[in-house]
Amino acid sequence: MTHPRQLHKFGGSSLADPECYRRVANILKQYSNADDLIVVSAAGKTTNRLIEFTDALHKDGRVAHEVLQALRQFQTDLVCELLEEDAQTPLLSALQDEFTTLGELNAPLTAEQRAAVLGHGETWSARLLAALLTQLDLNSVSQDSRAFLRAQTGTQPEIDQGASYPLLQAILAQHSGHRIVVTGFMAQNDQGHTVLLGRNGSDYSATIIGALAQVSQVTIWSDVAGVFSADPRIVSEACLLPLLRLDEASELARLAAPVLHSRTLQPVAQSAMDLHLRCSYQPESGSTRIERVLASGRGAKIITSLDDVLLIELSFASGHDFKRLQTNVLETLKRAQLQPLAYEVQSDQHVLQLAYTAEIATGALSFLQDMATEADLKLKEGYCLVAAVGAGVTKNPNHCYGFYQQLKNAPVEFISETDSALSLVAVLRSTETQSLVEGIHTQLFQAQKRVAIVLCGKGNIGTSWLKLFAEQKPEIEKRHGMNFELIAVVDSQTYWFDEQGIDPNTVDARFADEAISYQDNEWIQRIGAIQSFDDAVVLDVTASKELAARYLEIAEQGMHLISANKVAGSASGDYYHQVQDAFFKINRHWLYNATVGAGLPINHTVRDLRESGDEIVALSGIFSGTLSWLFQQYDGSVPFIELVDLAWQQGLTEPDPRSDLDGSDVMRKLVILARESGLQLEPEQVKVESLVPAELREMTLDDFLDNGNLLSERLAERLEKAQREEKVLRYVARLEKNGQASVCVEALNKEHALANLLPCDNIFAIESKWYKDNPLVIRGPGAGREVTAGAIQSDLNLLASML
Repeated sequence: MTHPRQLHKFGGSSLADPECYRRVANILKQYSNADDLIVVSAAGKTTNRLIEFTDALHKDGRVAHEVLQALRQFQTDLVCELLEEDAQTPLLSALQDEFTTLGELNAPLTAEQRAAVLGHGETWSARLLAALLTQLDLNSVSQDSRAFLRAQTGTQPEIDQGASYPLLQAILAQHSGHRIVVTGFMAQNDQGHTVLLGRNGSDYSATIIGALAQVSQVTIWSDVAGVFSADPRIVSEACLLPLLRLDEASELARLAAPVLHSRTLQPVAQSAMDLHLRCSYQPESGSTRIERVLASGRGAKIITSLDDVLLIELSFASGHDFKRLQTNVLETLKRAQLQPLAYEVQSDQHVLQLAYTAEIATGALSFLQDMATEADLKLKEGYCLVAAVGAGVTKNPNHCYGFYQQLKNAPVEFISETDSALSLVAVLRSTETQSLVEGIHTQLFQAQKRVAIVLCGKGNIGTSWLKLFAEQKPEIEKRHGMNFELIAVVDSQTYWFDEQGIDPNTVDARFADEAISYQDNEWIQRIGAIQSFDDAVVLDVTASKELAARYLEIAEQGMHLISANKVAGSASGDYYHQVQDAFFKINRHWLYNATVGAGLPINHTVRDLRESGDEIVALSGIFSGTLSWLFQQYDGSVPFIELVDLAWQQGLTEPDPRSDLDGSDVMRKLVILARESGLQLEPEQVKVESLVPAELREMTLDDFLDNGNLLSERLAERLEKAQREEKVLRYVARLEKNGQASVCVEALNKEHALANLLPCDNIFAIESKWYKDNPLVIRGPGAGREVTAGAIQSDLNLLASML
């Protein structure tokens, strides 16, 4: 079996000592395949030591020699500790030659010579890791990235993808079947000189190499598990974000957060690959996945800070068109990839202030000077920044208020709200930022969350849930520390919307007066645009195919979904997985325990068995509380159609009881359960016996009930035959070990487990690897508006615990 090629990148902290190298080798043994690419940084503080060496060459040759000898000893010890004696020889020989050459350098060094010196760390890492992997029977080769990456020297060097692509493809073809360990951080220009790619250059080279090699996924392994809601070293309550939108990640990187760099994300945005961030010290501690997802955001996700910020101040003469000039400056800087962290426009004074990191500020100032900008330029030191990052943060009134509130006593220079609504940035005169980050994080993320609820369907189940929600609202809010507000009730043609909240006790009396008609997905878009709630959840208690077809649109608006509607869960496998993926990719939840067994925890149980390592091989039972009640009552004394009419009047059936009698409801439940079990089952694979005669299928509901004697006569014949054999009739669902699936009427012995149920009971028998001789059985009420409403409320509780 072939695997899509992936790329793994390891930073210096992941290669800091022999134990780290062994840990990385074990990671690659477990998580990589032949043909995968591996990009490495210099081990530990190697690059810093090389910088010390080059600086000392200009000042004190003795210090330079001492730094170089210490570095030589460190690299030699790594080789001797990790490799067997035969494998050590070529690496030690190469180190001897390289350190001899470094020791013969004299000041002053040219820029090209200095870049070549600083690139040695990556070369040593790649060579050593490739040898270690080969020693562990993972065929590997080391590869200098300067052999194929082409770039020109600059403040922010960019890889020439057109020139680099064919060179890399030739190398991939040459080393087919080998893991290729590539040096990060470096490229080569047209003159054959080394070009260093700057801060976090190894991460950038990893994603650009991944894009050029067309890998499916890049994983950046470092000393942290991914992106947290704040720096966990500053905020102990900071939580890991399992998924981050690409635009949010790009904004975080643009603000110079250490975990990401904006150039690292550029190749991700321009390709089809995914980006994962994981911890090499604890590979199973979680990760952050960055994907090209653009669902609507509802506020801040991350609080970040940056010390050592500089301001470039541009003062324009009053006679010029200031608005045109400042727009031109900002657009030109963006094209040159020198976009400021934040900026302030002081129109009345014709002043534009641009905030930069210390690393970029000098280059940006030189660029502006070279532009011959019609302004006086001044570089100002002594600033820092704090920022709240997340899609929709500038439109979330609670988060905006909390951010400004926490900064009211801080030495704020200016606050910038990005046009993209992705960040709020405060630039401050130098101050202690840790307490500000802690305060903002607490204010924004530990205040009571507000959750909006939308109810679709106000029939039997919807009415029962409204009553239950009214009773349970204070308790669920107290239990979870959240505020739950019903903001919309939707039926097939109209909806009642009130962002301030709807009293669930008044829906029945006021809906007709308050509701307005809607077209297509109008209500979905309107609710998706709300910014005053942290989360929104749609409750679908209908049986509507039209609403089930809009689940992807609900996901696109960033809402959660709780379903009693079985249509999507039992639709074609393609659509079912589309819906699952749509919610998963935006870190939203689709819960549907109420689709099978009403209030019984059957979906939870099946899913838990599978996720715990069990393997489910067969399912059987009576899955319909309605059909359970009907056949428990049916002894021939009353015509079957009269029992159907009675069940319908008591709210035990779907709005049209033929939806129960035709077997489609049971079929959907069987398909849903099979999929929860990890078994692949399509609706058309289920052999379904419908109890509805063909002559009665297209009638109105009243006509069907009036002409149901045809159904009664056919079942009376089967009942009479079963009674002669001392058996009873039951409507049974089965998924056999051989993969055959059916829902049909069966004649069972009176002692059979499926025959002895209370009216309305469901029973589910699960055969698995763990329960092969004695199936796991779950039984209990499987129909009724109250138990189904309870299942919806149970899923709402579960969702609250996930938020």
